[in-house]
Amino acid sequence: MLCSQVDLANGIDQEAMREWTREVFSRLGEKKRVLVIPPDFTCFHSRAGLLTQFAYEYYGERLAAVLPALGTHAPMTEEQIRTMFGPVPSHLFRVHDWRNDVVTLGTVPSEYVREITEGKLDFDWPVQVNRLLLEGGFDLILSFGQVVPHEVIGMANYNKNLFVGTGGRVAINRSHFVGAVYGMERIMGRADTPVRKLFNYGSDHYCDRLPPIVYVQTVVGRTEEGGTAVKGIFAGEGHEVFQAAADLAYRVNFEMVPRPFQKCVVYLDPAEFQSTWLGNKAIYRTRMAMADGGELIILAPGVKEFGEDPGNDAVIRKYGYHGTEATLAAVRENADLQDSLGAAAHLIHGSSEGRFTITYAPGHLTREEIERAGFRYGDLKELMARYDPAVLRDGFQTMPDGEEIFYISNPAIGLWAVPERFGNG
Repeated sequence: MLCSQVDLANGIDQEAMREWTREVFSRLGEKKRVLVIPPDFTCFHSRAGLLTQFAYEYYGERLAAVLPALGTHAPMTEEQIRTMFGPVPSHLFRVHDWRNDVVTLGTVPSEYVREITEGKLDFDWPVQVNRLLLEGGFDLILSFGQVVPHEVIGMANYNKNLFVGTGGRVAINRSHFVGAVYGMERIMGRADTPVRKLFNYGSDHYCDRLPPIVYVQTVVGRTEEGGTAVKGIFAGEGHEVFQAAADLAYRVNFEMVPRPFQKCVVYLDPAEFQSTWLGNKAIYRTRMAMADGGELIILAPGVKEFGEDPGNDAVIRKYGYHGTEATLAAVRENADLQDSLGAAAHLIHGSSEGRFTITYAPGHLTREEIERAGFRYGDLKELMARYDPAVLRDGFQTMPDGEEIFYISNPAIGLWAVPERFGNG
């Protein structure tokens, strides 16, 4: 690991981050053509936008391109680029097309996939990245992002930024399906998972075809005032930099709660969450804390669609969120789902498996659309009046009429569980 800094008590402010990143860049030596891969706007709180600005300040014209790690997400708007990346020139930004812009560096054999999934799956896995990484003539790739609990891989970021963020259709679909079939509750909050093993195999065997890759990773936590702060930042090239960040993220972002949630209310910031593809973090991150028979209420004023990709949106609308058994049966019987395993995995992730009810209160989807997808419909105006995000604070609290709820202002920066459910991994 090149460098790290941790401050759990106070957090690391912007100027300290700027000086720290300049030291990291200095240690890397002279570079002539640099590519930055940050997450997109859905990970605004990662501070990757600031890191990209610091890279532009340091490298100037030697920063040749910025490739947001979109994965299957919609391209960033000009407003989102300006909000997240400030003065970094617009002409530097490239748009990743996960269906057309990829090259395959190599293949993870099916025998290895069978081994890491305990015999559940038997396909190979292509190690795919955007062709710009291979063909852009760069002498350094800087991968920025946040390590945080994640439903597909256990802990986000590190080489996921490459193999999903700039990956191709087959690689994304199959890796997501690996995680879903293995079991989301066995994965979330853990650094060593089958999907991570896939990505590490790809890094170890095939990334020597790419320019040197340096990962700069943040760990972001909530503050007492209700905001967020960078608690740690790590830079390096190998697995150890991810492991160090993941160890801290487990301490910062994972909350073991004393009792299950009978009622949990989650607010989705409309600037960040505009689809159930993203908004279902409210489900992923709380299901290990939800009581059997409990209710999860999702306040989603910005949600206007199911999948950000039109193909995924159509699949979600067709099949809905009805649990593992129903989804796997649909995969066996339908070619469109077999060709969209990533969407199938998402359908599994977005279900409560019948344990608790999910009431979705969207700003732009109709009752019919929500109920057809397998959720209860909630009236946003009524629920926002009762559970006002401007008044509520994160954690357990009692409403004026005596009702107890657990409130979460941003599900993207945490994971909640009761000990008996997290211990099942």
